Amino acid sequence: MTILPLVYYGSTEYWSKLVNGGDDVIIDIGEHYIKRSDRNRTEIMTSGGVMQLSVQLRHANKPRQPMQRMEIDYSKRWQHQHLVAIESAYRSSPYYDYYGERFHDLYSKEWRYLVDLNMATLERMCKILRLPIPQVSTEYITAKEGDIDMRPKSPTALFTPRPYIQVFSDRLPFAPNLSIFDLVMCEGPEALNYLKR
Repeated sequence: MTILPLVYYGSTEYWSKLVNGGDDVIIDIGEHYIKRSDRNRTEIMTSGGVMQLSVQLRHANKPRQPMQRMEIDYSKRWQHQHLVAIESAYRSSPYYDYYGERFHDLYSKEWRYLVDLNMATLERMCKILRLPIPQVSTEYITAKEGDIDMRPKSPTALFTPRPYIQVFSDRLPFAPNLSIFDLVMCEGPEALNYLKR
């Protein structure tokens, strides 16, 4: 079984595990929130290099908070910042005209909980990649021997990303394991084949 956390977009490694795990993939939202993790962060490529985008959360420093209760903080304009950064970074990418508009509504709505926003990004990417929505567990899943557990902050699963042409590849080196957003905007329909082993 492959156990994944529910993340904000997710990296190419995350999506590779989701794609290659088939019916044995389960997303655990019964876990506790882990600070400074992909649960509320993703990385994109900009003209200045890799940029981290973080969803602002309320009381993120409190220990052992259930993921399902993590509330989003709108006191800072993180939605506007994310949308502007994404548009600036990817509007010249080969597939932004096809897929870019599909994400605008995610930044015009005020989601109360992080899991709702993350579920929306997951569903949107699954639709673009033509993948079924994986199973979701609201109860914590205990990993067994042989399971691939991507929930720890630094999972032990190995992933070697293959280079693909990124938006600023004419002036910046390939940045591995960025957000699935980067792969989709650069590779379009070929993104799914890239993720397969």
